[in-house]
Amino acid sequence: MKTNSIGLDLKKAAIISAELNILLANFQVYYQNLRGLHWNIKGKSFFDLHLKFEELYNDSQLKIDLIAERVLTLGDTPLHTFDDYIKNNRLFVGRDISKDEEAINLITNSLTQLLKIERVILKQADEAHDEGTNSMMSDFIKEQEKTMWMLKAWLDEGI
Repeated sequence: MKTNSIGLDLKKAAIISAELNILLANFQVYYQNLRGLHWNIKGKSFFDLHLKFEELYNDSQLKIDLIAERVLTLGDTPLHTFDDYIKNNRLFVGRDISKDEEAINLITNSLTQLLKIERVILKQADEAHDEGTNSMMSDFIKEQEKTMWMLKAWLDEGI
């Protein structure tokens, strides 16, 4: 078995990198959706949601960097063009969303898709004994599940 510089099977690392690049592309779309929501939100929830959306896009920007750096650590190249992001996107692209419930629904739907991708990566990382990716996905999943619970509570819906 051929391994990369951190001791992971080259073939398994390449599969994980490909999935991480899909996650990276989707996080870039998620980030841009959050920026649009932050800029365009209106109504009585403006002050609270404007700040929340900023918190979420700042967090997603950090995650984007972590994902790209993990792809590099595994020996691959992170996607970095809008064409790549659009080609690999699985999220709904929000346009001109200014209503609070519509905005929160966009976020919860996006998080659902991100969690699906992350769980695939978590399984692959576990099978490859890739603790670095595994730990990162576990952290992402834990945080996003809590965010999902809070957003669903705001919508007055159950998980």
